[in-house]
Amino acid sequence: MTKISVKNIKGEDVKEITLDSKIWNIETNDDALKKMIRLQLDSMRQGTRKTKNRSEVSGGGRKPWKQKGTGRARQGSIRATQWRGGGIPLGVDNRDYSFKINRKERGLALKTALTYKAKEKKVLVLDNIKLDSLKTKELTKILESLKLTGKVLFVTSDENENLYMAGRNLGNILVLMADELNCYDIVNADTLVITEDALNKVEEGIK
Repeated sequence: MTKISVKNIKGEDVKEITLDSKIWNIETNDDALKKMIRLQLDSMRQGTRKTKNRSEVSGGGRKPWKQKGTGRARQGSIRATQWRGGGIPLGVDNRDYSFKINRKERGLALKTALTYKAKEKKVLVLDNIKLDSLKTKELTKILESLKLTGKVLFVTSDENENLYMAGRNLGNILVLMADELNCYDIVNADTLVITEDALNKVEEGIK
């Protein structure tokens, strides 16, 4: 069983809780984690590339010259692939890079990402993180109190507009709700900061 201290926004210990070992201390599966991260990154690719084949270019409805007697090679259309302005042979087309993985593998990947963060001691649990205003200055003071540097991922149980707005001006801050937690953002962050309520939601959701 993995125990962790719950802190307040001043960095003071409030109490100690036990993390679910079936989520935060599993036998990691790097293949599942890598596959899930690749799925997320590939799903963000637009794949909007396109060349026109000979059926899609304009013009070329009639034969440019008669079949025989001209001394030139026979041609059927000025939009054939060998003509300037003609269709592109074997050209690229729009592509959907996304793919699917099953539900169990998704869960295993998420548990693996959380386990790595817990083993690296890069998980910080807060009793709550309510900001009185949406000013970035207030969030900066909290980061200093908690001694947080680098990329920080905040996970809350519900919408926290003040936290989101305060962190929007900081390039190293990302705020997600518990049901939005994903492998890529966990791995990409240096520290995972999660409220106690959000922690309970994450553990219930993965089970």
